[in-house]
Amino acid sequence: MPRWSLPQHDYWSTPFAESLLRHLDLFLGATVLDVAGGHGIPAFYVAEQVGSGGQVLSIDVSAGQVTRARSIQSSQLPWLRFECVDMRALPADLPAYDRIIGNLSVMFFRPNRFEVIQGLAAHLKPGGQMVLTFPSLGTFDSLWRRVDQEMATLGLLTERRRLEAYIAERPSAEEGREWLDGAGLHRIEVAEYPLEVATGPGQELLHHPLLRGGFLDDVFECFDDQLLAERVMKQVSEDLDGVLPLLAQRCVLAGWKPASRT
Repeated sequence: MPRWSLPQHDYWSTPFAESLLRHLDLFLGATVLDVAGGHGIPAFYVAEQVGSGGQVLSIDVSAGQVTRARSIQSSQLPWLRFECVDMRALPADLPAYDRIIGNLSVMFFRPNRFEVIQGLAAHLKPGGQMVLTFPSLGTFDSLWRRVDQEMATLGLLTERRRLEAYIAERPSAEEGREWLDGAGLHRIEVAEYPLEVATGPGQELLHHPLLRGGFLDDVFECFDDQLLAERVMKQVSEDLDGVLPLLAQRCVLAGWKPASRT
């Protein structure tokens, strides 16, 4: 077993990383740029695969995440670097890479997702591959339907419009294909892999680690009155039959930069 296997206790990043690796064509000595790398899933695994003849740069805008990744790394895999860099404003002197990857990255490309992908493609070597994953449109649809139903029952028109706008803002797999095509990539692959999330009712749902700190927080932002938000979400959380099955769509975008003509 590789020393840096994907951690099985991470029930969110690891399944998405597994989907990414299905489409990523790695080789010994490859140079890899990992964007929105967080604390190293799958940067550690990728660095081990490319070997000491390769180079992996994992960037994240969060200094805390970078510090955590460096702590995990210690003095191991010296050809892997973690740096605090905003992928939406890459340094002009950043070199080109054989592979560019981003696990759960597209969700952080807002507000100009296509422009970010264009910028990344500019740092991809001719003949290089880009692979990105994100939770695509359709993720947790059953939950959003149940929330909308509760809002409708209470006549919450403003909150329903905000929820609708939030859902519509989530990118689809087809949008992802258009981004890669527009950035000049070819041999494009787009795939979705459903991931079922298990949960219980009540507080277990409301404080589920895969829902809070992102998805549910965005729903709470649909309300000006947070006490009303708590009331609505409490009602939703106790109707588990109206929410399950709770499915995330793991979307993978993969494409290749055309090789230079000789």
